[in-house]
Amino acid sequence: MKQVIVIGGGAAGMMAAIQAAEKGNQVLLLEKNEKLGKKIYITGKGRCNITNACETEDLFKNVLRNSKFLYSAFYSFSNWQVMDFFHSHGLAIKTERGERVFPQSDHSSDVIRTLQRVLKQKGVQVRFSAPAAEILEQQGKITGVRLTDGEIIHAEAVIIATGGCSYASTGSAGDGYKFAEMLGHTVMKPQPSLVPFGVMESWVKDLQGLSLRNIKISIRKNKKLLYEEFGEMLFTHYGVSGPLILSASGVVNDYMEDMPLSLTIDLKPALSEEQLDKRVLRDFQENQNRQFKNAVQKLFPAKLIPVMIHQSGIDADKKVNEITKEERQRFVRLIKEFSLTLSEFRGFNEAIITRGGVNVKEINPSTMESKLVNGLYFAGEVLDVDALTGGFNLQIAWSTGFLAGDSILEKILSSENLKVSFYK
Repeated sequence: MKQVIVIGGGAAGMMAAIQAAEKGNQVLLLEKNEKLGKKIYITGKGRCNITNACETEDLFKNVLRNSKFLYSAFYSFSNWQVMDFFHSHGLAIKTERGERVFPQSDHSSDVIRTLQRVLKQKGVQVRFSAPAAEILEQQGKITGVRLTDGEIIHAEAVIIATGGCSYASTGSAGDGYKFAEMLGHTVMKPQPSLVPFGVMESWVKDLQGLSLRNIKISIRKNKKLLYEEFGEMLFTHYGVSGPLILSASGVVNDYMEDMPLSLTIDLKPALSEEQLDKRVLRDFQENQNRQFKNAVQKLFPAKLIPVMIHQSGIDADKKVNEITKEERQRFVRLIKEFSLTLSEFRGFNEAIITRGGVNVKEINPSTMESKLVNGLYFAGEVLDVDALTGGFNLQIAWSTGFLAGDSILEKILSSENLKVSFYK
């Protein structure tokens, strides 16, 4: 029986601890908070998008950076194996639009309870309010962990699963990056990702709370197209958010220092400009004696109408039969190219995940073990891997955590045993 310490009680850490114990190791899970899974609790708006039920090979298409690094992890513990894991341990799950997988109850707390139950079944020892201060090594081999109160806990392997910098209130404060750098690892600059944007236009606050579905957005830097996709977005008091916008932020993250960017929304992507012009002309003909502001009710949600009228440059009180062809065509172009100016990426407190982290070139992708320090493993968001929304980031956590825990026994059996225990 070997001594293994897992630092961090989130998705990756709990899965790593479970699998390390499954392999016959004695496992201690250190959590700096008073409970496990604080970030899991708030994911998916409190529902926890556990994974995605796409074909396993399609997982890679949704990873934004370093997808090849995850090959062994995804195939060692695939999305289908994740679903089987939770189902076999009593959690009913369901699949929704976009192949997103959720607990049947719609409560993320049920996911956490399931993991806690399995941790107990596997004999994993959990210590709360136990923040690590330093990971100890001698001659390139892990020897243990020193806590912030000075206590030293010996171990032959340590798995760092401390998360990134997003949602610092859950305990993700970048501790893992500090540990990695202290042990000689390179950390790629952490940045907020899957995050809303602020915009320059002050009138956006008038649209706060408005959700637009079945629209297409395009993001450009000057004339260069950076992102284009169909889906759903949301207006906030400061700018834009929602699934499309969050995914876009992950893709255009390289341009964080090059703001502003231009956002163009096609409000009627199913219609060509010519088809839309005919539709608007028909509406105008049916309302030719009404004021412009009262003739566009069928085109937009109520909250959007005043903004579209203002942006069109057409007098709101103008009779429809007085609107010129040029004005109508300009209005049609506005519908197809409704524009805003993206002025900022919002910060880590609003980011779903962190881009950046421990350089994966310094990690063995077949085991998640450090190439620099024997017995040191990494799992989850602390690594420089990130994906789009839809359950893909949690899948990275489950897969890398599983692989790290699963790899330890084989490695330790081939190395010199250290006569140590979890206690001073």
